[in-house]
Amino acid sequence: MQTHPFSIVLLGLLLSTPPRASQAPQVPAPTVLDALAKEALGNPRAHTLLTQLCSVAPKRLSGSKGAAAAVEWAQETMLAIGLKNVRKEPCMVPHWERGTVERLTLLNKEGEANTDLSVCALGGSPPTPPGGIEAVVLMVRSFDELTQLGEQARGQAIFFNRPMDPTLSDPFAAYSGAVDQRGGAGVAAFKAGARCAIVRSMTLAYDDNPHTGAMRYEKDACVPTVAISTFDANELEARLALNVSVHVKLELDCRWFADEPSFNVVGEIPGSELPKEIVLVGGHLDAWDLAQGAHDDGAGCVQALEVARLIKALKLQPRRTLRVVLWMNEENGGRGSAAYRDLHREELGLHVFALESDRGGFAPRGFESSSTGSSLDVLARIGEKLGAYGVGFVNHSAHVGADVGPLQALGVPCAGFVPDSARYFDVHHSALDTIASVHPRELELGALCMASMCLSVANLDKPLDRIPLPSGEKPKR
Repeated sequence: MQTHPFSIVLLGLLLSTPPRASQAPQVPAPTVLDALAKEALGNPRAHTLLTQLCSVAPKRLSGSKGAAAAVEWAQETMLAIGLKNVRKEPCMVPHWERGTVERLTLLNKEGEANTDLSVCALGGSPPTPPGGIEAVVLMVRSFDELTQLGEQARGQAIFFNRPMDPTLSDPFAAYSGAVDQRGGAGVAAFKAGARCAIVRSMTLAYDDNPHTGAMRYEKDACVPTVAISTFDANELEARLALNVSVHVKLELDCRWFADEPSFNVVGEIPGSELPKEIVLVGGHLDAWDLAQGAHDDGAGCVQALEVARLIKALKLQPRRTLRVVLWMNEENGGRGSAAYRDLHREELGLHVFALESDRGGFAPRGFESSSTGSSLDVLARIGEKLGAYGVGFVNHSAHVGADVGPLQALGVPCAGFVPDSARYFDVHHSALDTIASVHPRELELGALCMASMCLSVANLDKPLDRIPLPSGEKPKR
């Protein structure tokens, strides 16, 4: 294992907190919650950890050198915190790189370069041929509109320009209503006979920053595809509204490589009474390569680590084992979460709860859980004690996180931490997702609320009810 220069400093920072003896009850009493809050807000470490991660591995898309550096950092950090059974669990991951050429140029009537637009390759896009692709732009707002173009689409550049709906109160709902364009544009354009695709960035912000993200890729059945900034998307739409032919040239040198070996990183605080039963908390280590992945999902990783540090700092001993998992490859494949499910399939019946943070490091708003009935009521009562720190709800949701999804599908009660989302898609998958966009107190408040939730569930007398499986099958214990 490579030792980074910050290791000694990190160890001192994480272990310098004076011990405080306490024993957590079933649901943290105000004195325990107050102690957690005093440690979290008086001696915050989450932002320090995030700064280190963003420095050591600012670009950590799976298969990259940055991803490998993040794995080593995560293992060293868990050891420094004092977690037990720290290990790297293997998974094979996809390896795609965007290269150095990303250019979409408006051409004048003579076919000469006129204006470069702000674009970035979508994750998984194939490259353009040498010399690039020249085509006429046709705009659509849905896949149905593309189908209706028929032969008109052949040989052209298809511009998918359906914005996220700003009238929706939940930005994630707005994202869900538009992101199918990003996922399906390359393959749909290929099937229509087009030469390339351009997709409006998935953001409510109006600026000149393109946002990347994963697209479905089928070998030899996908055209080169880019995301365009919302500013340039509107400009391109305005040109097309004049009923003039808009010619562009696209140049990309991104490429696919063979799958690479990588790892999830796991560490634990063993339970005092029920060590075989597991409360899991985690985030995903990988991040897109335009910035530092500070909110997505460096924030979730360090919040999970901070949950463990807070419990260790106060010398609290949960009844059940607290397991921290930092998954690899959430962004463009989900291989890490699948590998964790497969490796731990025999003990999934002993996973009593799994909490994921993957919505950024903004101020706490609540939790969503796959649990229902009395189990959801238990979580809601835990959440009520966190009202002073920003938690206003614990609601049911069928889908609470990509990395806990494979566990939920096998009956594990799962939850997702929900911070304020008003600004999340301003930075999501863009060059703006840097450490400068993360407020230290907001990040730490989230870690505090997650720590209280995990500690409470770990100390319940009776575990939460399993999520019913469609087949009635039960994971082995």
